[in-house]
Amino acid sequence: MVQIVTDSSTLITVDEGKAMGIDVLPLCINIMDEDYRDLQVDMDDFYGKIAKGGVPKSSQPPVGEFVEAFKQHTGKKILNIAMAHGLSGTYQSACGAKEIAENKEDIEVFNTRTLCGPHRYMVQKAHAMAKAGSSMEDILRALEECRAHCHSYLIVQDFDFLRRGGRLTPVAAKFASALNVKPIMDLVEEGTRLSIHGVARTMKGAAKNIKAQLEKRNIGEGYLISIAHARAEKDAHEIAEVMRAAFAKAKVEILDLSPAFITQGGPGCIAVQYVKM
Repeated sequence: MVQIVTDSSTLITVDEGKAMGIDVLPLCINIMDEDYRDLQVDMDDFYGKIAKGGVPKSSQPPVGEFVEAFKQHTGKKILNIAMAHGLSGTYQSACGAKEIAENKEDIEVFNTRTLCGPHRYMVQKAHAMAKAGSSMEDILRALEECRAHCHSYLIVQDFDFLRRGGRLTPVAAKFASALNVKPIMDLVEEGTRLSIHGVARTMKGAAKNIKAQLEKRNIGEGYLISIAHARAEKDAHEIAEVMRAAFAKAKVEILDLSPAFITQGGPGCIAVQYVKM
């Protein structure tokens, strides 16, 4: 059986991974000079620090943790399914660990070019295939098909957070706040960076904008649409209803974003993503 190793971009905790039989390495979080691990943070405390002006930063799990995970599964085929390489050093760390591993010939590192909902689905699919006895080659082919048919959008609420985090210039942040608009960020096709896709005056307008993009891409039966939010449950459910009405044959899920990804969009942000199942 192929052993799956991944990271917390999947929004799967270490304990949940153990219960499944996969290894999940949590990303590292720093806020107000304090270090944490992703999905192992008291969220009230985390949001409290942001409210006090703290700007969280995330980084990849230590290379040594990948090395140890690979070592523990010596004798097995190992597939590390990593988040988008342009948004984190996680993929590069896994590749570096593979190169120094004694069992490197048995290790594959797959760059999903995505994160969160689609990444989570790819790991679940790979794990299910592995349990069913599928070969590494068959699993990789399935993941490549998923990767070829997925995309991500991020609706941002907190412009000052983006400014402090260096993701919007002070002038752009001030302009957006004055107009009371919501920027819609777009994960570029190779998964290397977020860019500005457009703006909307309301959350409903942002949802309609993204719905129109999904309609152009013929999203429907056989697709998963993930709505992941940072304490914006009401908005997330409203967007989910828009998606369910427009894409009745697609599966729609709602997830909570982890601290590592709140570093991208701040409190209240919502990621709308799809992947071919």
